[in-house]
Amino acid sequence: MSNSSDTGAGAPGTHASGQPGPHAQATAQAVSGNAAGSAENTDSAAGAGVTGTDGAPGAGAMTAFASTRGRYYALILAVFCCVFIISNISATKVIGFGPIVGDFSIVTDGGAFLFPLAYILGDVLSEVYGFRAARRAVFMGFAMQALAVLVFYLVMVSPPGPGYESQEAFEAVLGFYPRIVAASLAGYVVGQLLNSYVLVWVKRRMGEKHLWVRLMTSTGVGEFADTLIFCIVAFAGVIPGADFINYIIVGFVYKVAVEVILMPVTYTVIRVLKKREVSYAPGGED
Repeated sequence: MSNSSDTGAGAPGTHASGQPGPHAQATAQAVSGNAAGSAENTDSAAGAGVTGTDGAPGAGAMTAFASTRGRYYALILAVFCCVFIISNISATKVIGFGPIVGDFSIVTDGGAFLFPLAYILGDVLSEVYGFRAARRAVFMGFAMQALAVLVFYLVMVSPPGPGYESQEAFEAVLGFYPRIVAASLAGYVVGQLLNSYVLVWVKRRMGEKHLWVRLMTSTGVGEFADTLIFCIVAFAGVIPGADFINYIIVGFVYKVAVEVILMPVTYTVIRVLKKREVSYAPGGED
């Protein structure tokens, strides 16, 4: 009697013989099944990387970005700021090509030669490092441009020294610069932030695939806002009538065309950075 009682009390869910009972076997199978299911779900989530619970990238997706403490962010940021400042100085000159057909001419400004590169660099920053990193670059460019305006103004109002005979020429070029900068800063901040926001928004929903879609979508939105704001603030009342509309349209089409033509270069740069930035991974800094 004592041996039978001790055996039954010492192992809940077992027979007197010490073997697991039917209830214990069912419980063990359920626990094992749940563990296997959890492992399978974990593996699936890890394999998906950038997909949400419904299989499509969404707001909760783990989108891949690199840290701004990586090897190349500071270099791209420096080039980005230089491109912006040089483009604004060049934009003080209006350029006309033509007439090409009849009385039609192409009207643009000197910034057209380099400024599209700012959007390509903005795309690279947004795609590799994320929206916050691109926004930081935009504000840094803004600050450097404001510093340039202040320095140029101080130089312009300072009295010319002996032998300096180009004061009027200096003022003619850089005296118009503050209006160019005001226009450029307004267009630049709105356009670049829209460009970056749209690119990252699309990436969070599409993952790593179809890079060309987010490059073209973000560039179209950003460049349109930038071109429209810049042209109105900088040259409304300076470029007359139909030439002003021509200026807006040509500027927008040209900048988007440069993005399309240089897209293979943009692809290559982005691909190289993603490989060389060791911190680039799903859930990385953004």
